[in-house]
Amino acid sequence: MSWRLWLKSKPKSVNLGFYGEVNAGKTTLANKMGKDWADQEVGVVSEIPHETRSIQKLEKVNFAANGTKLDLTLIDMPGIASSVNPKDFMRHGLSASEAMERAKEATRGIVEAIKYLENVDVALVIVDATRTPFDQVNFTILGNLEHQSKPFIIVPNKIDLPEADVRLVRDAFCEYPVVPVSAIQGDGIETLYDKIAELARKMR
Repeated sequence: MSWRLWLKSKPKSVNLGFYGEVNAGKTTLANKMGKDWADQEVGVVSEIPHETRSIQKLEKVNFAANGTKLDLTLIDMPGIASSVNPKDFMRHGLSASEAMERAKEATRGIVEAIKYLENVDVALVIVDATRTPFDQVNFTILGNLEHQSKPFIIVPNKIDLPEADVRLVRDAFCEYPVVPVSAIQGDGIETLYDKIAELARKMR
């Protein structure tokens, strides 16, 4: 194989960012993709809010779907929130000082995640399908993505739960691509992979 042909056949490199409100399932989905394509997880999952307080990455993920091969970097972002209340952490057993420090770290993580958007090629906006989608956090994320002309997919997660309402999410974001999944059960994951490949092919 000539070096010119080798360069042409290299998989496209794509930075895939996982954005969403706190505890929507971003890390669970990132870990699912990491295990599927690289046999590695990206981050730690916890019921305590803002477990992910700094950007976590898994690089050199050899992804292939819908006839497209990609060299993915999975970027799990801290959960976005309009405010961070230390009392939320104390309800999970953290001391007052631990809760205050976690709140500071979470706030820094939110700022870091928004700033890092300029380095993201494709974004997944994970929405908890058991909650109302009409949340200021979701609209803030989408506004930033549109402002920077970033391609994205809205991913209603937790569709395995009986209280999930995918139709409500579709109605709220009817002008955007929506792919429902269960990051834990794996439902809808193959469709999501195909959509990621489709968006990546359209990138310059």
